[in-house]
Formats: sequence, structure tokens, C-alpha cells
Amino acid sequence: MTRKTVRIAMNGVTGRMGYRQHLVRSILAIREQGGLDLGDGAVLWPEPILVGRREHALRALAERHGLEHVSTDVDAVLADESVDIYFDAQVTSAREDAIKKAIAAGKHIYTEKPTATGFEGALELARLAAAKGVKHGVVQDKLFLPGLLKLKRLIDGGFFGRILSVRGEFGYWVFEGDWQEAQRPSWNYRAEDGGGIVVDMFPHWEYVLHELFGRVKSVQALTATHIPQRWDEDGKPYDATADDAAYGLFELDGGAIAQINSSWAVRVNRDELVEFQVDGTEGSAVAGLRNCRVQHRSATPKPVWNPDIPATYSFRDQWQEVPDNQEFDNGFKAQWELFLKHVYADAPYHWDLLAGARGVQLAELGLKSSAEGRRIDVPEVAL
Repeated sequence: MTRKTVRIAMNGVTGRMGYRQHLVRSILAIREQGGLDLGDGAVLWPEPILVGRREHALRALAERHGLEHVSTDVDAVLADESVDIYFDAQVTSAREDAIKKAIAAGKHIYTEKPTATGFEGALELARLAAAKGVKHGVVQDKLFLPGLLKLKRLIDGGFFGRILSVRGEFGYWVFEGDWQEAQRPSWNYRAEDGGGIVVDMFPHWEYVLHELFGRVKSVQALTATHIPQRWDEDGKPYDATADDAAYGLFELDGGAIAQINSSWAVRVNRDELVEFQVDGTEGSAVAGLRNCRVQHRSATPKPVWNPDIPATYSFRDQWQEVPDNQEFDNGFKAQWELFLKHVYADAPYHWDLLAGARGVQLAELGLKSSAEGRRIDVPEVAL
């Protein structure tokens, strides 16, 4: 086999997600397995260039993992003709301008979401990339979770019959930062810095709903800032100006209704940090990050409401676990491999900047719905 080296500028890898999921568990994992087999006698070898503002942090990462290339000069990296792909995991407020520069430089684009702070900016990125002729992809990692892959298997197999509803619960308690350190960065809770759970999570819900159940036709949301004061990384108090909880109702093509609660001010009383219950005429399922349980129509019990008699059975025990039936790789790595095959082997790939724009659109309309107290139609997005 011949080995082809691809140089990838990775901007934002000093952050939690950029480092853990994209650098270590994706790009370095691909290197550890000997590269990516393109299926035509060639193996792709990713060579990351760590890009960011803090040179000492970049060099520390490079030394830790035996990497050679770091830079604090994004423009110089983009001007380097040997660099093929630009990846962005920066804070949202810095992403749009950086991606524009990368498109102008003719780089293929792979990026975290949201792709921009506003819908028009996100749509412009998709249009610029299309006009330039570069290939582009947006991280939509939850589609590659074992639990949701099992759920898609059920959908493709016709298990549900006609899908009636989707109920999603996501979230956990993020400590305020005073007596216990917060497990999320402080900018997440400042609207002026691009924070907020709607901006963060509604793009996820858009692609999950769109890919599995149908396009979102309308949204009605109510947002809240339940914790008005938090403490930053230096232990200083600050006002939380962004929403930390959102309660959304989504109408889908085909008639199904989705309800999804997202909160950083909720204590977990479920099996996983995110769970989706799907109810259909022929059966139901509850899918989380890794597991999925089902109850078919033929095995559905007949509950009777009687508050005067204690329940003598466990409702959870009436469900059947869906088997793995396959090996599940890290979802971020799996999508990286698909994108690299798209760029270098012309494999199909549709999770692009236009899909990213749909996510930004839904977040923007969700915030508008909450501010105006009404349901809002979601127009179809096109270049």
C-alpha cells in the first residue's frame, strides 16, 4: 500500500472537546491504527498542525503526543499550500471569520458546531464553500452514538410503524463554581460570548430530528436562566446572561411531534445523560448514548390507573434490550474517517455547512420563539 500524508490545521485543540475527541480519540487514534485505508491501495496518514493562541499550551500538547507542528499564526498556516484541511473547534464567536479565511485559501473545511453565531452567517459559509468548490463537513456526532445507531436500525427496519412522538431529556447539574469547580467553561453562560444552551444544543437536536424522524417544520421554545450568578475559572462571580435551560416543542414532517428538554440545572434521574423515547403505532423505544430498549405492540402491558394500590411490578423490567450486533467505534473518529474518505476518495457525505446552517437557524428561531412567546415556522434552507 502507498501512504498519502494529509496535513490538517486543527484550530482549538487546547479546549476540552477539541483535544479529547478530535485530536486524541480521532486523529491520533487513526494514526495509531496505521492510518485510514481508502480502499484503493492507499492509506491516508493525518499530520496535524496544532493551531491556537497559547503557544506554550500547544507545545505541551505536541510534546505529550510526539507531534512536530504548532502555530499561533492562523494566516500563515492557511497560506501554506501543503495544508489540505482546516478544522475548527474554537469558541463559536471566533469560528465564522476563521472559516471564511480558510475557504478563501482553498482549504477543505471540517468544523464543530454551531458554525456561526447567526443563521445568515452560517448560510453564507455554505454558499462561499460551494462557490469555492471546497469540500466541507460539520460535526454531527450524536448520529454516531451506539444508542442512536441502534435507534436508526429500528427505524430502518420498520419497528415503530407510524412514529407518533419523540421525547428527549438532556442535561445534568453544572456546578456554579463557588464551592465546587464548574465542569463547563464560564463563557457558556454569557450571551455576549456566544453562550447559552439553545445555541449549544438546538443544532444537535436539529440534525438528530432531521436525520432520524423528519425535517423540523416549527418550533416553540421557552428558555430560562435558572442560575443567575456563577463563578468563573478565577473564582470571581459573574452574572449569567445566557439561558441554561430550554424546553422545546418541535413539529416534524410526517406529523410526529418532538419534545426535548435541555438543562444545565437538572439532576440526573435517568440511565444516561441524554435519552430519547420514541413512540409508534407498532412499538416504542428508549435510546441513550449507548443503550436502547424496546417494547413491541405485541408485548405491551395494559396498565390501569389506580393510585390507591402500590405498583407490584417494575415498568422498566417490561422492556427488552436491543443487542449491539456490531462493534461501535468512537463517534467523532467515525465521522472524521467518513469526511476524510469524502475528501480523498470522493465518498458520499451530506453533513455539510448547509446542514450546519439548519442547526444555527433552529437555535435562532428557538430563541425568537421564547422571546416572543409563540410558535414559529421553520423555513426550508437552501443555497
